[in-house]
Amino acid sequence: MQWEAFLTAVQERGEYPSPQEAERSSRVVLALLGAHLVGDVRAELAARLPETFALVLLNPLQAHEPLSPERFIRATAAWIEGASEQTATWDAGAVLSVVADLVGEDLLNRILLQLPSGYDLLFGRPLPG
Repeated sequence: MQWEAFLTAVQERGEYPSPQEAERSSRVVLALLGAHLVGDVRAELAARLPETFALVLLNPLQAHEPLSPERFIRATAAWIEGASEQTATWDAGAVLSVVADLVGEDLLNRILLQLPSGYDLLFGRPLPG
């Protein structure tokens, strides 16, 4: 996916007033996500992202332990100036739902296997049961 198409999709999904806000959210969410993914899954996701975001994913913020979805949201809020947990939930959902659309079900399922339970909701793809 090209840079502009990705940002446009995030901007529309997140109802951001500017591409700069969509980019800010994308950088933070993808950096935090990259800290949780390893191996082929991270590499395959990076290959499908625009180059700048692929580099963000591949050079993630450091996570000492896997973050639960709730802690992921708190971390997102901490990295986005002026964000609350409510707005960070919106930001994460906007970015991760675009990622889910981009990668397809197979890769998304492999991504979710590397994450603590509950991330399916952040990606906008609730798992049955």
